[in-house]
Amino acid sequence: MAGRGSGRSRIVVLLFHGNFTDTDGNPIKDAQVEIWHADAAGFYSQYAPGLPEWLFRGTVKADENGYFEINTMQPAPYQIPTDGACGQLIGAAGCHAWRPAHIHIKVSAPGYQLVTQQLYFPGDPHNEDDIASAVKPELMLDVKERQDGEGNQVEYNYVLAKENESK
Repeated sequence: MAGRGSGRSRIVVLLFHGNFTDTDGNPIKDAQVEIWHADAAGFYSQYAPGLPEWLFRGTVKADENGYFEINTMQPAPYQIPTDGACGQLIGAAGCHAWRPAHIHIKVSAPGYQLVTQQLYFPGDPHNEDDIASAVKPELMLDVKERQDGEGNQVEYNYVLAKENESK
């Protein structure tokens, strides 16, 4: 199993949406978002027993205006496995094994540079001491309550550079 969950099981609906544009501000209609994340208890499908194989994993294509929208659930923090060599290293270093709640994203479009990232939620107790030291201010999401009161939403816009363009 990939880590131990947080035990949190309160499900929060999350609308993740945004736009793809090129560096000149033109929409990119052939862009796509691949997303995967843990569930509300901190477990990943394909690793934790009893979860559907493709739970919280998917690919969404942008529309003709470069807009995408993903309806999902907000993930929870979790512990990475502490058995084996990884656990010995964590123990020797005197660290904890927690990762803050995050979503994995890979965005792509034909002729554009690939972007792979993890995006984090403000207020997570492990943002400051992530075992992977991966949390950066520019990767922090701006989470807002949905206007209909049915969970949270995040707008995240991507500006993609062409393959031969410097970032």
